[in-house]
Amino acid sequence: MDRRHLSSTFVLLLFISFFSEVNPASFKIVNKCRHTIWPGFLSGANTAHLTTTGFVLKPGKSRTVTIPKSWSGRLWGRTLCGVDSSRKFVCQSGDCGSGQIECSVNGAKPPATLAEFTLNGAGGLDFYDVSLVDGYNLPMLIVVKGGKGGNCSATGCLLELNGACPSELRVARQNGGGGVGCRSACEAFGDPEYCCSGAFGTPDVCRPSRYSLFFKHACPRAYSYAYDDTTSTYTCAGADYVIMFCPPPYTSQKEFGARKDGALLPLVNKSMIYISSLHANGASLSGLLQLQSTVPAASFAMAIFLFWQLILPL
Repeated sequence: MDRRHLSSTFVLLLFISFFSEVNPASFKIVNKCRHTIWPGFLSGANTAHLTTTGFVLKPGKSRTVTIPKSWSGRLWGRTLCGVDSSRKFVCQSGDCGSGQIECSVNGAKPPATLAEFTLNGAGGLDFYDVSLVDGYNLPMLIVVKGGKGGNCSATGCLLELNGACPSELRVARQNGGGGVGCRSACEAFGDPEYCCSGAFGTPDVCRPSRYSLFFKHACPRAYSYAYDDTTSTYTCAGADYVIMFCPPPYTSQKEFGARKDGALLPLVNKSMIYISSLHANGASLSGLLQLQSTVPAASFAMAIFLFWQLILPL
């Protein structure tokens, strides 16, 4: 009798363990940009491959991708894509070099804003972050749906930084008309001090630079350099995730609902709202800063929100 009871208990535990291990997560990819993007995926070593590694996403559209529970990898957005003279599919930012919409086993060419995930990692937790270590090309927000354990905080880089990018880091659009990316100092200069390599390969030696602080001040929760772990890695368990491109920075509370967010830093540094070429609106950064100094904070936030609805990156 005891032996049969032990056997049934073992089978039940094995059944529960099996289904908790294979239960997939979902990533809802949302395009809030006013232009088409082409999300790309790269699976990490020794992890399951996805059913898709790249697709087209029109403005205002979304697509949900089923993710194996123990998956690790990254995703990003590609912009200004098309077929070149040799009939290869290429993109001006975030290109993965596959020559096709599907990225296969190729990652993003820097600069690219990256969403990085390790699902069902240590302690059964999901680890996730938005990284600017390889530079920046698009605003991005990760929002957790459901889940428990960890902090389950939202993270991302909600601001448009291509126009404000330091000139020595800026990647220009091929036919003119502004920037399409902002490189990291490591990518731009190859200096071990910026790359946290060689003699600078440990966190006690490799410190934030003025270039990484440009990203960190604008996007406090995003990874800004290799050892920016403390304020940039977030955890949850058993969650689904929304990854949003070009999220309006002052409407993100609608995504969070009433959930308390225990993160150390805010999602947006309101003093770092950079507006670049502003297209036909004719506004300027200096004009916006003057506005900020003369109106109440709530009114300024509303003005910026309305402004963003007009000039989300083209």
